[in-house]
Amino acid sequence: MNGAIFKLLQVFLLATVKYSMTLPFALVVGLDYPETVLTAVIGGMTGFYFFYKISGLLIGYYHKHATSIHITLKKYFKIDLVSIIKRRNKKRQIFNKKMRLIIKLKRNYGFWGIIISTPILLSFPIGAFLLKKYYSKNKNIYPYMLLSVVGWCLIFSTIFVIFPK
Repeated sequence: MNGAIFKLLQVFLLATVKYSMTLPFALVVGLDYPETVLTAVIGGMTGFYFFYKISGLLIGYYHKHATSIHITLKKYFKIDLVSIIKRRNKKRQIFNKKMRLIIKLKRNYGFWGIIISTPILLSFPIGAFLLKKYYSKNKNIYPYMLLSVVGWCLIFSTIFVIFPK
């Protein structure tokens, strides 16, 4: 009994951070199909929710204390964040073919690209931060992420059931 709970906990914790590794790991440790799917989906959504909320707190903290953060970075780490940001903003004003392509991709695939790729390519901390930073006004982030997590879980689990080795 304790071994089964330990396996479920391991799968749950792995699903909160790196979802793409969860299903192969669950099958290797010996979980059956319903346990694997349920634990992976609950772990994935818990991880996304946690990192989405933490990202909001960090972004809010940065905006509130930006000046003191910049002074501390410059004083102790010799990093002049203000000049780095100014240089980056100057470079953004140049519109060439590459920049137009990037803007077009962000406009066409930005939100959906992050939603679809977070469980598989990105990780939940990175995907949650990007969604919080750029798309926090969208009220349907959680349902869309749930669909993405469940969809990828069904795709992966079906592949691993059809091709077990």
